[in-house]
Amino acid sequence: MTTATPVPPANSPAITPQIVAEHGLNEAEYARVLAALGREPNIVELGIFSVMWSEHCSYKSSRLHLKKLPTTGPQVICGPGENAGVVDIGAGPNGTKLAAIFKMESHNHPSYIEPYQGAATGVGGILRDVFTMGARPVANMNALRFGSPDHPKTRHLVAGVVHGIGGYGNCVGVPTVGGEVNFHPAYDGNILVNAMTVGIADQDKIFYSAASGIGNSIVYVGSKTGRDGIHGATMASADFAEDAEAKRPTVQVGDPFTEKLLIEACLELMATDAIVAIQDMGAAGLTSSSVEMASAGGVGIRLDMDAVPQRESGMTAYEMMLSESQERMLMVLKPGREAEAEAIFTKWELDFAVIGEVTDTGRMVLEHHGEVVCDIPLAPLADDAPLYDRPSMSAEDYKAWANVKPLGDIPESSDIGADLLKLMASPDIASRRWIWEQYDTQVGADTLQRPGGDAAVVRIHGTNRALAITTDCTPRYCYADPYEGGKQAIAEAYRNLSAVGAKPLATTNCLNFANPERPEIMAQLTGCLKGMSEACIALDMPIVSGNVSLYNESKATGGGSAILPTPAIGAIGVLEDIDTMATIAFKSAGQAIILIGHSAGQVGQSLWLRECHGREDGAPPPVDLAIEARHGDFVRDLVTRGLVNAVHDCSDGGALVAITEMALAGRQGAALDLPDVPNPAAILFGEDQARFVVATDDADAVMAAAKAAGIFVARIGTTGGAAITVSGSEIPLDDLRKAHESFFPALMGSDAALA
Repeated sequence: MTTATPVPPANSPAITPQIVAEHGLNEAEYARVLAALGREPNIVELGIFSVMWSEHCSYKSSRLHLKKLPTTGPQVICGPGENAGVVDIGAGPNGTKLAAIFKMESHNHPSYIEPYQGAATGVGGILRDVFTMGARPVANMNALRFGSPDHPKTRHLVAGVVHGIGGYGNCVGVPTVGGEVNFHPAYDGNILVNAMTVGIADQDKIFYSAASGIGNSIVYVGSKTGRDGIHGATMASADFAEDAEAKRPTVQVGDPFTEKLLIEACLELMATDAIVAIQDMGAAGLTSSSVEMASAGGVGIRLDMDAVPQRESGMTAYEMMLSESQERMLMVLKPGREAEAEAIFTKWELDFAVIGEVTDTGRMVLEHHGEVVCDIPLAPLADDAPLYDRPSMSAEDYKAWANVKPLGDIPESSDIGADLLKLMASPDIASRRWIWEQYDTQVGADTLQRPGGDAAVVRIHGTNRALAITTDCTPRYCYADPYEGGKQAIAEAYRNLSAVGAKPLATTNCLNFANPERPEIMAQLTGCLKGMSEACIALDMPIVSGNVSLYNESKATGGGSAILPTPAIGAIGVLEDIDTMATIAFKSAGQAIILIGHSAGQVGQSLWLRECHGREDGAPPPVDLAIEARHGDFVRDLVTRGLVNAVHDCSDGGALVAITEMALAGRQGAALDLPDVPNPAAILFGEDQARFVVATDDADAVMAAAKAAGIFVARIGTTGGAAITVSGSEIPLDDLRKAHESFFPALMGSDAALA
C-alpha cells in the first residue's frame, strides 16, 4: 500500500547511501524499506526503520534460535514478548495470589563509553521494565565483566560502573542484593554490564503493552524529552572502532529521584482501572514504545509531536522519536480517564501529556508543526523486521577454530596451601566486598541474605516466605565448549538457588556475544542456546524473559578481539519458610563437613589450572543434568528438614575454595581428611559439577538420607579452629582472609576508601 509522501521536515538531508549506512542499514535492508513504503523515506522515517531494525531492537540474528528455548510451564503466567517475564509465586499476605516479574538486560556499549551513566541508566531501564507491568521492584542484581586488571582502562571502568549502579539503585530505593564479576583480557575493549530487577505484583494487577480501543488517548508521562541517547539502539548494535569515545553523546543520562516518583505515580494509577496498555520508553525511546504497543494490539497510532514534553528548544521530530531520555512511559488510557491520571502525575511532579490516539489504520502517523512528517505501515517495523539465519560452524569446526589445547598431563602441586592462597586472592574469586558495600542492600528491610553467598534472599513482604535470586555464567567454559557451557550456566543457577533451600522456578538471560556475522560466533550462540535449553527442561526452569547483546567486540584501546561468549543467567526460586534458610557460613565448631557428589578431579578450564599453572587448557567439566536435578532435590530436602545449616555449591576453584569461603564467612576453620589419591590438588581444586559442601550436627542422619536417595556423599572433615588443615598444610584463616580481601583495594587504590 502506498500513501501520499509526507512532508520532509525542514532542513532534512537528502537520503544518500552514506546516510543510509550511517543509520546501520545495509543495501538489502534499505531495499526492503523502499518496498515497504513504495517510495523513498524521509529522514524521520529512515531513523525509525533504523532503530526498529537494529540488532538491539529486532533480534534479527537471534530470533530464529530464541524460538527454540523452553518458555512455558505451570508456573509461567507470561513468557517472552512483554516487558518482563511473570511467574506464579503463590500466596501473599491476606490470601492474595502473587507473581514475580523479572528480567535481565544489557547496557554494555554505553557503559564502556561512559561507565557511570551507562551503568546507572541500565539499572533505571530494567527497573522500568518491571514496574511497567504493575510490580513493585524489590531487588536488583547485576552481572559484570571487565578486562584484565592490568589494562589501563580497567580501574576507571570498574569505578564508574560500580558507582553508577550504586548511585542509581541506592537513590531509587531498591536494594542491590547480589551479582557476579569476572575479569578477562577478552573484555578489554568491550565490558559487559547486565542488570536484573525482580518485582512482586498481585496476579490480578498485571499490566501488558497491547494498545486497543480506537480513539483512546495515548499519554506520555515522566520526564521531558531531550537530545540525550539519540541513536543509542543503533550504537548498541555495532562493534567499537577506534572512535568509541566520540559516541559519548549516544549515552543516556539518568535521574533516579525522578524514577522513584515515576514508580510511585505509575503504581498509584495502576491501583485504578484507567490503564488499557503501558510501555516504558527504553531503547529507541518513543519509537519502540509506540510501535510495540500498536503492533501488539494490531492497531495504528497517530502522534502529535508538538505535544511531546521537551526540555530543549527546537527539537525535530527525528530527535524526539529517537531520543532515549530516561524516566519516561507511554500509556493508553480508557476514555474519559485522562483528568484522573493527570492529577496523579501532577501530584508526583511529573509531566503528563496526551500526545496522540489509537487508530484503525495499522500505520504510524506523526504530525509536527501541522504537517504529516511520517507515515509508515507498522507491520514491517515489528513483525516483518529482517530475520537472518546466519551461517554457523559445526561443533567440530568450532572446536578446531577455538584451538583449545588438550589437557594432557595434569600438573601436581608441591604446596596446596600456597595454591589456595593464590586462588583466594585471584580476580575471579577474591572478595567483592569493595563492590557491594557501595550498594544499599537493606533498603526495604526485607533482605535476608546479602551479597557473598550462593543466592540473595528477599522476604516476600508480610509473609514468612522469600524469593531467592542469583546470576550465573562461566564464560571460559562457554568458549571451550559452548554446549556444555550453556548447560553449566543454568545448572549453576539451579544449584545456587537450591543451596539456600529455595525451589528454582524460572530464568531470564542476557546473551552477550560478538559479531553474529562470523560463523564461529554463531556457533557459540547456537551451542550455548542448545545447552541452556536442555538444562532448562531438565531442571524445570523455563526462560520467561531476556535480552540479546551482539557485536560485543572492539578495535579500541588495545582490544581488537571478541568477548568470551557470555550467556548470563538470572534465576529466581521460592523459599517456603525463611526459618529453614541455609547460608554458606559454618555455624559452630565440631560439625561434620560432608561433600555431596563425586570428585573426579576435573581440572580442564579450571581457575586452578589458569591461576596456578598459567594454562587455559582442556574441556570444561561435563554437566549431567539428571544428577544435577537429583542433587538439587536432595539438598533442598536437607535444608527444609533442618539437617544442615551451612550449604555451598562447588564452582570456581572447586571444593577447597568452597570450604574456605564457608570458613571465612563463619570465622570457623576446618580440618579436612582426604583419601589417599595420586594428585590431591586435582581433587581439591577440580571443578566437577553437581557438587555441594554441607555442614551438619547430625552426620549419621545426612548419610542415611543420602543412602536412601541413592546419592553419593563423603564425610571429609570437621569444622573448628583458626585454620584450614589439609594434606599436611595448615593455612591460617587470617592469611586466607587477607589474601581474599586484597584484590579490589589493590586494584582501586585510593578509591578503596569508598568502601
